[in-house]
Amino acid sequence: MKLAAVLLAILLPFSAFCQGNSGDQIHWITSIDELQAKMQQSPKKVYIDMYTDWCGWCKKMDATTFQNPDLIKYMNNNFYAVRFNAETKDVIHFQGKEYKFDSAHRANMFAVEMMKNQLTFPTAIFMMENFQNPNPIPGYRGVSELEMMITYFGDNAYRHKSWDAYQKEYQPKWEHTAPAEVTGPPHASPESPR
Repeated sequence: MKLAAVLLAILLPFSAFCQGNSGDQIHWITSIDELQAKMQQSPKKVYIDMYTDWCGWCKKMDATTFQNPDLIKYMNNNFYAVRFNAETKDVIHFQGKEYKFDSAHRANMFAVEMMKNQLTFPTAIFMMENFQNPNPIPGYRGVSELEMMITYFGDNAYRHKSWDAYQKEYQPKWEHTAPAEVTGPPHASPESPR
């Protein structure tokens, strides 16, 4: 009995500590099968971080942008966040199609299709509920840039406002306390998925 009380006294605070830290990071989904199962249970928008193991800008984004507490909270509340290695050799089954690694592209065909054959890393892919309107946006994004993009889709501004109009009047709301942001490779602008 005393042993159980001692173990409870030791493990209870540790358990609370582990649960308390769950909001300290993005809840990445690493399996397309898991994503599809979650979407069936509860439709939600999707953010895919398309990366490769060798991509320096991908690692920079992981170390800076994806560490911002406001971004983490917004992403976890509004999106299924998926981290997908574009060079995976795993066979992917998505919406009734099978995708395999293609040596000519040096990528999995799921990545090729989602990125509309423009293999640039990192690439953010936004999808509406039930995987509608995949919108790939290539390039490194700092917190301020990603805040504007993710809220454009997450707050449904795309339904009533063009990207250019949204960009002109957007006022940042998050604290941009991530490590110093750097300018990455050239960027594309989001398109309204109408």
